[in-house]
Amino acid sequence: MEKSNMMILVAGPYRSGTNDDPALIEANVKAMTDTALKIYRMGHLPVLGEWFALPLIEAAGSEAVGDCIFNELFHPVALRLIQHCDAVLRIGGPSTGADEMIKAGISYGKRIFYDLREIPPL
Repeated sequence: MEKSNMMILVAGPYRSGTNDDPALIEANVKAMTDTALKIYRMGHLPVLGEWFALPLIEAAGSEAVGDCIFNELFHPVALRLIQHCDAVLRIGGPSTGADEMIKAGISYGKRIFYDLREIPPL
């Protein structure tokens, strides 16, 4: 069987454990982005729901993390994105949202990874 690259959604904490502190949220995004770079270097195409959702949230006029506009778009965008992915990688600590992404991935029949070492390099 020929190996091919996968589009892999990186699912990790965004707001969890941050009390909405922007510096802690930024650290969570950095952890996901750093993981995405490793996935890319393995020969796959990584994606984060945040890469799609945050610009839309800003364009829609959100004024704060967790406001109505944020909640309208943040997780729903990632859930739509998973439908286009081959797999989901769960990283980081406790996160209801990241766990929701795993459940969605399972329901869509996607491969689920819990460690980078489980992802086959190309």
